[in-house]
Amino acid sequence: MGAEWVRGLVEGPTPLSAPPGAPARIALVADTENDGRDVMIDGESGLRHCAWPGFRPDYQASRRRLVWPNGVIAPLYSAAEPDQLRGPQHHAAWGDEIAKWANGAETWANLQFGLRLGPAPRAMLTTTPRPIPLLAELLARPDTVVTRGTTFENRSNIAAVFFDQVIRPYQGTRLGRQELMGEILEDVPGALWTRAMLDELRVDEPAALERIVVAVDPPVSTGSGADACGIVVAGLAADGRAYVLADRTVQGLSPHRWASAALDAYRAFEADRLIAEVNNGGDLVETVIRQIDPTVSYRAVHASRGKRARAEPVAALYEQGRVHHVRGAGALETLEDQMCAYTLDRTAEITSPDRLDALVWALTDLMLTPRRDPRVRRLD
Repeated sequence: MGAEWVRGLVEGPTPLSAPPGAPARIALVADTENDGRDVMIDGESGLRHCAWPGFRPDYQASRRRLVWPNGVIAPLYSAAEPDQLRGPQHHAAWGDEIAKWANGAETWANLQFGLRLGPAPRAMLTTTPRPIPLLAELLARPDTVVTRGTTFENRSNIAAVFFDQVIRPYQGTRLGRQELMGEILEDVPGALWTRAMLDELRVDEPAALERIVVAVDPPVSTGSGADACGIVVAGLAADGRAYVLADRTVQGLSPHRWASAALDAYRAFEADRLIAEVNNGGDLVETVIRQIDPTVSYRAVHASRGKRARAEPVAALYEQGRVHHVRGAGALETLEDQMCAYTLDRTAEITSPDRLDALVWALTDLMLTPRRDPRVRRLD
């Protein structure tokens, strides 16, 4: 949809208005530069594939921009670096997957300040919806025009095998309503966490951290249909507050590869310990991890209580304002989706909130497990 809209601006009967000698400019904004290049520009529904054969834009990689034969320019920007949008001016903009932008509010604000060329600057924003403040703000604006579409309307372009094995299992589920039907889901009644709670606890930077852990919730199988391997990084400050730093969860990987991903996070954050639940993997989990890095500080944890019993004390820490989520650090959106969908009914025990499980283990170690640090006694 976004590519066709841009194509209409460039090739349509009423092209963008620009002063003589000054080409019209269209901002392309993605979550990351790679997303912009691989999806918005070169994807199957990207700008280069949607163009007429004789009017295909040239991608100038060194300058990160598309240039059409009629001179229209489309610079590519990343929401990971919102300051890129400070200064440049545009006639129009296409922002893709805005609900996953790492710095959504700041990126959108900077983009708006630069939409000031021509008689009618405008923006097209495409996304799978999530109940985030930026999307709610945009939907509430009187000048916003909303067009919705479902995955089923695009079925003719989806491989039958993919539809049967990946799409169909999510029909009728809460995640399916969001990802397939395009619905914005509000807070779940009875959920342990709410969006409002998490928004109040966000910070731009963590305090000085005295201890950092990487918690791992290993999957019991591999392959595209397997549960994800939850990998969450959190730290504890001297004042007793914890900070969730990153969600490095991976899915469908072999034990060696998900263990490598966990160790990558351990090294990147200079963590003090890697924690892994071993109810299903037993000693194999530690064996795989130590085959890659024998020196890692590792601790196995066993789930002797159910998920609900483990999650409640951690949710209480949030209610007390003792846990913060760091903005723009490590893509916490999907983790927060699991948190805000997790209730205390019995179905919570049979679901697999892998990211949430890892979060619970991390915060339990940092805040709810008595430290057994060595002590020095004076002998009289």
